[in-house]
Amino acid sequence: MNKEQFIKHYAVQRKNTVSLKWDLLEQRFGDPDLIPMWVADMDFRTPECITDALHRRVAHGAYGYAYIPESYYEACFNWMESRYGFRPRKEMLRLTNGIVASMYYFVNAYTEPGDGIIINTPVYYPFAGAINDCGRKVVSCDMNYKDGHFSIDYDKFEKDILDNDVKMYFLCSPHNPCGRVWTEDELDHVLSICQKHNVVVFSDEIHQDFVYGNHKQICAAAVSGGKYADNLVIAFAGSKTFNIAALVHANIVIPGEALRAKYDAYAAQNVQADWNIMGITATEAGYANGDAYLETLKDVINSNYQYLKKELASKAPEIVVCDMEGTYLPMLDLRKVIDVAHPTQNPVVLNGKAPVNYDVYDFVQVKCRLAVDYGEWFGDNYSGFFRLNLATTPETIKIVVNNIINAYNEIMHK
Repeated sequence: MNKEQFIKHYAVQRKNTVSLKWDLLEQRFGDPDLIPMWVADMDFRTPECITDALHRRVAHGAYGYAYIPESYYEACFNWMESRYGFRPRKEMLRLTNGIVASMYYFVNAYTEPGDGIIINTPVYYPFAGAINDCGRKVVSCDMNYKDGHFSIDYDKFEKDILDNDVKMYFLCSPHNPCGRVWTEDELDHVLSICQKHNVVVFSDEIHQDFVYGNHKQICAAAVSGGKYADNLVIAFAGSKTFNIAALVHANIVIPGEALRAKYDAYAAQNVQADWNIMGITATEAGYANGDAYLETLKDVINSNYQYLKKELASKAPEIVVCDMEGTYLPMLDLRKVIDVAHPTQNPVVLNGKAPVNYDVYDFVQVKCRLAVDYGEWFGDNYSGFFRLNLATTPETIKIVVNNIINAYNEIMHK
């Protein structure tokens, strides 16, 4: 199936389907008529292998207590080994009802109230949310940034760990929203710092399946031949890959025996839940038979990115489209167009999150008619950035790009 066939076959109208992305625009952004380019899910149906597997389960008609079949482990572990160079063992795997929920579990299992937990900002805002909600200290280590490319400031990272007695690190790999696919050298450097200072690493690898070009996703547990595996927790899921987030199911791999025992002791008192049979069924089917779907989906998303980057470079050159080596969520940098050095008098609070610079809001939401995730939500120092969700149709992307160019021209030609 080529890209055009894929779009025709899988693109789906999601409005009025109890869709968070499409149907809560009024509540989250104050305007029901925006183009939803925010929350990280897709405007494409899941592949037939998943739909068929769910139909078979539903047709059976009994949804009683279930166990994890051997076929689930085989599909999941084959996927990890063939793509990312790491094959978990069965005893390493713990299943949960989502990666964000898991962050709360592991914060409470491995740290104490008041402990420092470090993150590389800008980063997916539930990281800071989980740390704050659990009464820990958020240690924000801003990344280096130049011309659309982000990188880790290792000296600052290590200093922040020492200065704040950090006990845990939330690694985002690939990085959302910076679009980075970390090289093995980069991972080796940051993981070695954590090992040196006894910092436990929770590696969120939920976007692992969205990597483009010559970039290669490396599971943190496979870095340097598994050198850091005993100090790691790996989190991944089929939710982004196959657009099944509402089936609330995630895989957590804990390679180290000591960390497993510590988590299990915590879970015995705090994480008592049965498996979601629909999540298990869908995830197994996707990992067993979803390869072709994923590869064409990635072609569609990468084409959307290349179109966005080319058009803005040509027609709105002062808007920087940041790298998208992975994920489907690139950042755009408006700071050459909008002066954010002097905060506006009337910032706007949207989606219950940090106040957004009014001029950025006016450009993105009022002029471009877009609902997006704003830079302020990912880190205090990222006003003027916003994240764009490209997991949609080329037709939608063309409208979005045209709106951005028109808004840019309006500002630049005043």
